Amino acid sequence: MTLTVRDVGHMGYAEALDLQLRLVEERRDETVGDTLVLVEHPPVITMGRKATDADILAPPETLRAAGVEIHRITRGGEATYHGPGQIVGYAIINLYNHQRKLRLFVERMEEVFIRLLDRHYGITAGRDDEHRGVWVGDEKITAIGIAVTRAITMHGFAFNVSPDLSHFGWIVPCGIRDRGVTSLARLLGSEPDPEVVKRQVVESFCEVYGYELDEASTGQSKGTSSGEPSGRA
Repeated sequence: MTLTVRDVGHMGYAEALDLQLRLVEERRDETVGDTLVLVEHPPVITMGRKATDADILAPPETLRAAGVEIHRITRGGEATYHGPGQIVGYAIINLYNHQRKLRLFVERMEEVFIRLLDRHYGITAGRDDEHRGVWVGDEKITAIGIAVTRAITMHGFAFNVSPDLSHFGWIVPCGIRDRGVTSLARLLGSEPDPEVVKRQVVESFCEVYGYELDEASTGQSKGTSSGEPSGRA
């Protein structure tokens, strides 16, 4: 199997969601193959199907002053924060290529980061029996949320490389009140090179899911799968 990686750089959440939806249709029509979109968002709170208004802790004026957008979306779970310093990955993948087992697909996504952190940084990370994602002790370092429509996945992961961790205080992250949030930078005590970490994510993703990388796809691109810019910003 071959994986196409599209690094779209900095992109607003609405524009990235439009891109995901277009790629889902193109994957269903088999005009594109399995695709991983990598993006860094400006500050945004996404509300999954289980999220409630009580999951947002910050007053509206605080969020407005910080330029934070709020989007209700189709993935599972509660509230999640995205922002600068995260590597966000959207997996547009035909689940039939992965035994049609969503649970296995999500477990493999967790394994991507468990393996990456151990191999490259000597950090022991793991799963939690109650909460999806990747954890270092009682602190989450990677949030994971997947939606599936007619066997095509969308949404994916948010890996905390060097975000402002205080921003997670704006919400109840993933509905979890008794655990913390951490980042690679905090654990290392220094700022990692985001481009190096991004390459490590792609390498680990391909290894865990059994893909060969489409080398022509790894450059930074914008807009739709045809290379034209999206109409939304």
